[in-house]
Amino acid sequence: MSDRLAALTSWHADWKGLKVAVLGLSMTGFSVADTLAELGADVLVVTETASEEYARLLPVIGATLWEGPLDEVPAALADFGADVVIASPGFAPHHPVVAWARAEGIAVWGDLELAWRVRDKVVRADGAPAEWVLITGTNGKTTTTQLTATMLVQGGLRAAPCGNIGIPVLDAVRDPAGFDVLVVEVSSHQLWYLSLQAGPDRVSPYASVCLNLAEDHLEWHGSFDAYRDAKAQVYDNTRVACVYNKSDLATRSMVEDAEVVDGCRAIGFDLGVPGPSDLGVVDDILVDRAFLEERRTNALELTTLDELAAAGLTAPHVVANILAAAALARSLGVEPAAIRDALRTFRLDPHRIEVVGVADGVTWVDDSKATNPHAAASSLTAYPGAIWVVGGLLKGVDISGLVAARGAAVKAAVVIGVDRTEITTAFARHAPSVPLFEVDHTDTEDVMTEAVALAADVARDGDVVLLAPAAASFDQFASYSDRGTRFAAAVQARMQGDGREGDAGDHDDRPSRPGGAD
Repeated sequence: MSDRLAALTSWHADWKGLKVAVLGLSMTGFSVADTLAELGADVLVVTETASEEYARLLPVIGATLWEGPLDEVPAALADFGADVVIASPGFAPHHPVVAWARAEGIAVWGDLELAWRVRDKVVRADGAPAEWVLITGTNGKTTTTQLTATMLVQGGLRAAPCGNIGIPVLDAVRDPAGFDVLVVEVSSHQLWYLSLQAGPDRVSPYASVCLNLAEDHLEWHGSFDAYRDAKAQVYDNTRVACVYNKSDLATRSMVEDAEVVDGCRAIGFDLGVPGPSDLGVVDDILVDRAFLEERRTNALELTTLDELAAAGLTAPHVVANILAAAALARSLGVEPAAIRDALRTFRLDPHRIEVVGVADGVTWVDDSKATNPHAAASSLTAYPGAIWVVGGLLKGVDISGLVAARGAAVKAAVVIGVDRTEITTAFARHAPSVPLFEVDHTDTEDVMTEAVALAADVARDGDVVLLAPAAASFDQFASYSDRGTRFAAAVQARMQGDGREGDAGDHDDRPSRPGGAD
C-alpha cells in the first residue's frame, strides 16, 4: 500500500477504491470527505458529533458516517481496513484513534497533505498549479494572511487566503476559478501532521513565515518543545523565501535549522533599521532592503507610519505583521506601489484591537483575539496603562510571566473566566498594588455586563479599557468573536444607559479590591 500512496501525487492519479478514514466533521473534515468522494475513494467519516447539515450531506456525496464516543477505537473503524487516516486538526497526537493508527502502521495525513497531492485539480494558464505561501506563528497569522492576499491581489495576482483562516485549503484548490497563489494560514496542529510526511513530494511552499513563538496549545502538543518543533515545519522544503522575525530569535533558529530548497533566501523583518535582505522601519518609513539589486546601499519605501495611522494600523505588532506580509508579497514580485495602495484600504478584522466605543474621554478596545499571553502582551504594549480585562481558559499556559512583565503598568485589572485564581495569584505576587476586580458570574449573559461596569468605575478621562484576555474563550463563550461581541454590546449598552454618551466614573463609591483579593 505504501507504493500506491506514494503514487497518489495528482488529482488525476487513480484514487478509486482507496479506503480512507476521515477523523472529524468540521469544515475541514467535510472538505476532506467531499474531495475524496469526488476522487472515487471509499470514505468513512468518524466523529463524536455531526451537525445535521453535514450528516445529511455525507450520504449524498457517497461517504459513510460513524458517530459516537472516541475514547477508544470504534469497531467500525478497526474493521474498515483503512489505507490512510486523514485527521482534522483538532485531533491531538495522543488522541486514542491517532495513536492507534500510527501503532498499526496506517499512514496518517492532515488536510494539507491531501491538498498538496491534488493541487493540480485547477491549474494556471502555464499549466502549473497555484503557488503556496505558508503563514504561521503564535499570533498574527490571520491578519498577516489577509494582508498578504490583499497585497498580492493589488499587485495583479489571483490570490486566495485559506487554511486555518476559515476556508479549507481543499476548497481553494478545487475552486474552478483557479488562483496564482494560495496564501495558507497553518496552525501548529496542521504542521504537526505535516511533520509525519517525508519524501520528494512533501509540501514545498514558494515562501513561508513563522511570525513569532510563545507558549500556546501545550495541552495539544504536550510540551513547548513539541509546539516549537511543529511550528518549525513551516520552513521545511521552502523554495524561494523563508521570512523570519528578527526580534524573535526562535524564528531565526527555525530558519537556520530548516531543510530548504537550494537557493532559498532568509528574509528578516522587525521594527528597527533593516540590514540587507531585511525589511524594517527608518524614520517612520517602512522600507524593503531585501528585494532590490542595490540592497547594500539603498532601500525601497513601502509606506509610512502616518499613512498607516489613517487606517488604524500603527500598533507595533500590526506593523510587524505588515512587514512580514510585504516580504512575502515582494518575494512574488509585487511592486512597492501596489503594497502601499493595498494598505490604504486594508482594515483589521473585528476583535483585533478594535475600538468599540469612546465616551467621556474613555476609549474601549476589543482585542478578544488575544487568546494567549503573547498576543495580550502586544495589546498592552499598544495601550500602556490601560484598564485590563483579562481571563478565560488558559489552556495550560502560565500567565505569571505576562503579569510580571506588564501587570504593574496597568491602571487596574478586571478578571473574568474559570481560571481566575492563576491570574489573581500572579497579580498578588508580581503587581500587588494594582487594583484587581473579579467577575464571578458563570452566566454568559452577565459576564461582560459586570466586567464593563467594574472597568467603568475606575476609568477616567484619557483612559483605555482593553479587553485582551490572554486566554481562550470556550469556558464561558462560544468563541473569541462571541466574547468580543458581548463586550462591545455591553459597552454600547452602558454608553446609552443614561441617554448620554457614556457614564464612566458614575460609581465612585464602589471600593476597589486590592491585588489578589477573591
